Amino acid sequence: MKNLYLTTAALAVAGSMVFADGHSVVRLGTEGAYPPYNFLNDDGEVDGFEREVGDELCARAELTCEWVTNEWDSIIPNLVSGNYDVIIAGMSITDERDEVIDFSEAYTQPDPSGYLALSADVDLAGGVIAAQTGTIQAAFVASTGATLLEFATPDETVAAVKSGEADAVLADKSYLQPIADADGDVLLLDQEELIGGGIGLGVRESDGELRDKLSAAIASMKADGSLNALIAKWDVGAPF
Repeated sequence: MKNLYLTTAALAVAGSMVFADGHSVVRLGTEGAYPPYNFLNDDGEVDGFEREVGDELCARAELTCEWVTNEWDSIIPNLVSGNYDVIIAGMSITDERDEVIDFSEAYTQPDPSGYLALSADVDLAGGVIAAQTGTIQAAFVASTGATLLEFATPDETVAAVKSGEADAVLADKSYLQPIADADGDVLLLDQEELIGGGIGLGVRESDGELRDKLSAAIASMKADGSLNALIAKWDVGAPF
């Protein structure tokens, strides 16, 4: 089991739910390593698009919340086992995941996936493509004729391209674009893949009341434009 790290104090809002194990704080689990969706800032606190969305959702749903971080490869098992109550970690809604956990209403549209490489003449069909383990991008590469090279963290996928271990990495374009902008040795290819059904909050199948509260809060943010404002601020895809 991966270690969990408490990164913020609880939000002081009323109306806490009481869970089966007796706790009343809604624990939001994120990876903390996938900017601009989620990352740890210089103070070691969760930051990014999902930090702002999560805090606002908890306020609107009148939930007392706290943030924890968990490595991506165990993020669903540790939700199911009760280490936290919500996954808010750039997780795309898929049928496969929906068999294990429930999802809220989507809080982003499907984000195009892009390829980062050292040159524009990469053989995407038959080359070695890196992707983070357990992502929709890894599943997509595995379904093609390319060779999939999986890594536990997104940073490792980019490092594999820069070292020549992989020909390209496939990931959310919003994650890869700032890397391409900042590093002249790599570039984003023109080819994109549209996979996944948007990003939602993951909850245990037994927590239907919590799912509904959070979905209602997401709908509220969509209705008043505040969600689109955050999507534009963090440049994480198309508005609703």
